[in-house]
Amino acid sequence: MPTYAIGDIQGCHDSLLQLLDAIRFDAAADRLWFVGDLVNRGPDSLAVLRFIKSLGDAARCVLGNHDLHLLALAEGLGREHKGDTLDEVLAAPDRDELLTWLRRRRLAWREGDWLMVHAGVLPGWTPDDTMRWAAEAEAVLQGPNYRDFFAQMYGNAPVAWDAGLQGVERLRVIVNAFTRLRYCSAAGEMEFHHKGAPGTQPSGWLPWFEVPGRKSAEATCIIGHWSTLGLINRPDLIALDTGCLWGGRMTAVRLEDRQVFAVHCPQMRSPKH
Repeated sequence: MPTYAIGDIQGCHDSLLQLLDAIRFDAAADRLWFVGDLVNRGPDSLAVLRFIKSLGDAARCVLGNHDLHLLALAEGLGREHKGDTLDEVLAAPDRDELLTWLRRRRLAWREGDWLMVHAGVLPGWTPDDTMRWAAEAEAVLQGPNYRDFFAQMYGNAPVAWDAGLQGVERLRVIVNAFTRLRYCSAAGEMEFHHKGAPGTQPSGWLPWFEVPGRKSAEATCIIGHWSTLGLINRPDLIALDTGCLWGGRMTAVRLEDRQVFAVHCPQMRSPKH
């Protein structure tokens, strides 16, 4: 039963189908792991949601920042961004069914030595910690009061994890780490403004996965989110956002042997910084 981890889709339905043709995907035998950001900015988020939902147990997804953005907008919360392409989802006759399915996806997925999140894991978190904190936030997102969290989800503070945090501040740190993290300090303080490739960041900040002594290094973290990072396929990290939305590629890695599959994507838009 091969498992393929796939980078950010962001509504690029045709490219996803081309990639699945390239790996000769068999829904009865193969499994797909999606690193989040299924929707937005691309041309056909509605088709992406319908297709991945139709895969049932053959697909595992974690939530990305664009997925959470869609869920917040659907509740009349947050604000629409320039470049959003979510109107078709919000107007669809099956929107409630699709959004309920999306809201019930996980923030982190762990299987054996694999640990999948959308963006990152704070350097002080072990794999067990990661799954524990993810479960806390998932319980709120999947519970009856999820709308209360969406109303307070946005914000950069607190910038660091503290086990003593409570309420929405605790949840915000967890969700920000899993869905927005790129750079942090050696002490685990998150920085949300710089999106460039490693080497372009201001002094004092490190890619989260390069922090010395990172406690999740015993697992192989599988991520997306960071298009300027590009493909990384090393023992402790698989990074899969290869910029399909920006005219790059959509990439999959077969986890059993680390073979890489990719298709070129036609979208030619400039990323925002």
